[in-house]
Amino acid sequence: MSASTVRHGSSGARSWLVLVGLVAACFAVAALGGLATAGNVDGWYASADKPGFTPPNWLFGPVWSVLYLLIGVAGWLAWRRGAPLLVWWVQLALNLAWTPVFFGAELLWPGLAVIVALDVAVVATIVVFARRSRAAAVLLAPYLGWILFATALNLRLAQLN
Repeated sequence: MSASTVRHGSSGARSWLVLVGLVAACFAVAALGGLATAGNVDGWYASADKPGFTPPNWLFGPVWSVLYLLIGVAGWLAWRRGAPLLVWWVQLALNLAWTPVFFGAELLWPGLAVIVALDVAVVATIVVFARRSRAAAVLLAPYLGWILFATALNLRLAQLN
C-alpha cells in the first residue's frame, strides 16, 4: 500500500476506532432488526405460506452475524483506501429499513421494494469499493448473494400470502 493510496491518518488507533465504529454500526442494525423480528418469526411468519426454498429459522442469526462483520470490515478497508462511504451508509440504512417493513409491519410488497433498493445499493457499493479496494468489494459478495436470495424469498412470500 503506497502512501498515496492510504487515507491520511488511517493507521494506528484512529484506524482501529473506525473499524470498531463501522462494525458496531452494522451490529446496531442487527440489534434493531432483531427487535423488529421478535415475536413475528413465531407469529405471522410461522403461519405464512412459504416456498420450499425457505431456510430454517435458526440459520438466519449465524448467517447475518457473519455478513454484518464482513460489511463492517469491507467499509473499513474501503475507507482506508479513500473510498467514499456514502453508498455504504445508504445500503446499511436500507438494510435497517427492510426488517421492520417486512417483519414488523407485515408489508410484503413494500418490503420487496425496499429489498430491491437494497440490492441496487449493495451493487453500487461493490462498484464504488472495487475502484479503491478489491478486498472490500469481494467481502461484500456473500452479502449480495444472501440478499438476492432474500429478495427471491420476499417475492415468493408476497405472492403466496
